[in-house]
Amino acid sequence: MDGDLVEVDPLFNRPVDLWRKYVREGRVCRSARTLRLNTPIFPDKVRFVCISDTHEQLGKIIHRIPDGDILIHAGDFTDHGDLGEVAKFNSELAKLPHKHKLVVAGNHEIGFEVGEKIESKRSIGLKMLGMSYGFELLSNCTYLCDKEVKIYGLKIYGAPWHPMPGYSFFRSRGQQLLNKWNQIPRDTDVLITHTPPLGHGDYANWRIYDGMLSGCAELLNTVEKRVKPQYHVFGHIHDQHGATTNGETTFINASICDHLHRCPYDPIIFDVPLPDGVTKD
Repeated sequence: MDGDLVEVDPLFNRPVDLWRKYVREGRVCRSARTLRLNTPIFPDKVRFVCISDTHEQLGKIIHRIPDGDILIHAGDFTDHGDLGEVAKFNSELAKLPHKHKLVVAGNHEIGFEVGEKIESKRSIGLKMLGMSYGFELLSNCTYLCDKEVKIYGLKIYGAPWHPMPGYSFFRSRGQQLLNKWNQIPRDTDVLITHTPPLGHGDYANWRIYDGMLSGCAELLNTVEKRVKPQYHVFGHIHDQHGATTNGETTFINASICDHLHRCPYDPIIFDVPLPDGVTKD
């Protein structure tokens, strides 16, 4: 396959069968080591602190979030996207010391998707604030929706899309999701999505999704064949917290909550060396 081209796999809508095929073809997913939370912050490295799926619980875990240069939240910081939930999350972000805070939305951030129909009560509340969407309340972070930022010479891209019907930012598996992933720049250093890629931190062992791989094949192929970031941070599948690697990219499921919305998991941290000639001053 050409390095600039990702095509929809014919088995795109059968993720379990597709992953089995990929494994037979030599695709790799193995556990990856992560840094201890008390690892010192080094002047020649950028410390990333990753969380996701806090579901209204951020205030309860603030004391467990270590300092760093860049905080990443990979979505589902609310339960329903209600304005009070968003405002509460925004005020809690202000209590964290990180110089840069990057946030993508998740499927639970209902009403964040541009063009989405918003129920009238929420719409009236936003209009009273002079706003159109809930994400406009996020004043204490950089909100990424199909957007790239460059911090300390590193290119970081965030996108909220996922293949779970009935929620904000849903797109069907296959070409619809690939159209979104095609927007990810090829030279991205750190990728943030809400959904996992197929085969990495995506095993769903709950309710109707029991035994299903919930990750996106088009996202995996975009990461492995075209973009090849150093790190890919996501959440969405709560009980698959941890890190894996294919030998080139480290995949981080940074979920904090389990499926019962308890908070058994800690943030995950990693370091990226500063590019030549770049400092943190």
